[in-house]
Amino acid sequence: MGKISKKTLSKVPAVTLGFWVIKIAATTLGETGGDTITMTLNWGYLAGTALFLVALIALVIAQISAKKIHPSLYWATIVASTTFGTTMADFADRSLGIGYTGGSTVLFSCLMAVLVLWYRSQGTISVDTVNTPKVEAFYWGAITLSQTLGTALGDWMADTGGLGYVGGAIVFGIGLTVVAALYYWSKVSRVWLFWSAFILTRPLGATVGDFLDKPFDQGGLNLSRPLASAVIAVFILICLLVIPQKAGSHPKEV
Repeated sequence: MGKISKKTLSKVPAVTLGFWVIKIAATTLGETGGDTITMTLNWGYLAGTALFLVALIALVIAQISAKKIHPSLYWATIVASTTFGTTMADFADRSLGIGYTGGSTVLFSCLMAVLVLWYRSQGTISVDTVNTPKVEAFYWGAITLSQTLGTALGDWMADTGGLGYVGGAIVFGIGLTVVAALYYWSKVSRVWLFWSAFILTRPLGATVGDFLDKPFDQGGLNLSRPLASAVIAVFILICLLVIPQKAGSHPKEV
């Protein structure tokens, strides 16, 4: 692994418990928010995807242009990537007929390709190095693909896998527990554990979001999508005010 510069702070918030709480909430908001636009407001998957893609591009440009970390901008970009991921995965799986299995396979391959290219370019894929435009481009490309992959995986587990939304959430929750255990009681690369956790939080949020807003006959609670999205958004805002948000210590190379 390449050496990590300690002279420039990363533009990614310190990875703490609070980081993961906000991340899971953001991914859940991405699911309910994306469904609000495409289903409740009846925009459809293509128009919804286009809307969130424009928002995502604008926020990524703003994030890369920023000279230092701005927590509200960072998390707004995360939410944009997860809502885009929701509508994009649904468009590919349902409108294009690729299916959950095919969509998950393609997205996983694309994500691995970006991470490999990032590693070959920089000698590391640690978020400690997210402080130059080139590295940020790799980072946000990987983030967006992981968010889209997470939606496809969540749907695949709940529908194709037959586990339902609660069952899917439990499986992904167990997966995160295993990653946490490896972090504390093994010498597995902290960088790879970070990305494993980042990927797994997306389908967890996706299945939780679907559980909240899907009809009763589909295994959901049939809650109002706009209301659920608003409540989750307020929760995230409260977390940003209460939980310290600053560039700090991230998983190091092992």
